[in-house]
Amino acid sequence: MELRSPTAKILIVLASLVVVLAGIKAASAIMVPFFLSVFIAIACSPIINWCTRKGIPKIFSVTLVILLIVVFGFLLAGLVGQSMTEFRENLPQYRQQLDTEFTWVVNQLANYNIHINRELVTSHFDPGVAMSVATNFISGMGGVLSNMFLILLTVIFMLFEADSIPRRLHIALADPGMKLQHIDRFIRSVNSYLAIKTVVSLATGLIIGVWLWIMDIDHFMLWAVLAFMLNYIPNIGSIISAVPAVLIAFVQYGAASAGLAALGFLLVNTIMGNMVEPRLMGRGMGLSTLVVFLSLIFWGWLLGTVGMLLSVPLTMVVKIALESREESKWLAVLLSSAGDEKPPGKVV
Repeated sequence: MELRSPTAKILIVLASLVVVLAGIKAASAIMVPFFLSVFIAIACSPIINWCTRKGIPKIFSVTLVILLIVVFGFLLAGLVGQSMTEFRENLPQYRQQLDTEFTWVVNQLANYNIHINRELVTSHFDPGVAMSVATNFISGMGGVLSNMFLILLTVIFMLFEADSIPRRLHIALADPGMKLQHIDRFIRSVNSYLAIKTVVSLATGLIIGVWLWIMDIDHFMLWAVLAFMLNYIPNIGSIISAVPAVLIAFVQYGAASAGLAALGFLLVNTIMGNMVEPRLMGRGMGLSTLVVFLSLIFWGWLLGTVGMLLSVPLTMVVKIALESREESKWLAVLLSSAGDEKPPGKVV
């Protein structure tokens, strides 16, 4: 029987969506490495394209990219692992220093008739609690990267077949004549977004690491890696990545150093997020702050730590896909930040 009721069609679509999401959740052990492989392959594809334009055979360019990933991954894993081990060893000392600092702050406030329960404040600013988000996030990534061999193999095959994927999509969607231009726009937009976001995130992590190194903040490499990863989450990612580094600066050197560390995070993320990234990306493809927060929760629940890391890129893929069809542009507008999008149905 044909379903003509719009309500019935919506219910069927929602039911199908629930089934698909339940399947992804059940197969997360397989889907997580796959999504991470796709992310790495798309981020590395501009290097392959540049090598191709220079006349370098693809086998050599792919081999070079994989070697860079392996070397960079091992170096990063070693440095971060060492930093996490040292942090756990120093945690009792941090707790003691933090208690001393807050005792001084509480006494100073008491001179102005502002009375605060020291034990309550200290418990809320326990570095063990504050750092758990950072260390658990990176530890979760380390667990996923235990499948690094499988991920690298998948990335290699994806990079070798990247040129044929757009053509296959056109054939799969019954468009062998390449007339559906929105498919090409979709692929280019996703590729451009992830590649630019990766470059900006790398620069952000590098600058933050150098800033904290100059300030002689403990475990600066750990906080630089966290800044790189969380930079994929706009608006709230930079705030989350700044908290542990600022807290450690406060424990080590006091309020002035903490303020200086916070100022560094503010300047770097303001310049990168509001000047460099929009200039590279051109027309803004921003998401609503509420959508960013909800996507972080949703993809984190669905795919775990990798889902949190890729929450915004995955949501951007959904948004770009919705933008490519006239009948679904209104949904893309709902996902976007206010004022960034044209009204639905209006040709850009």
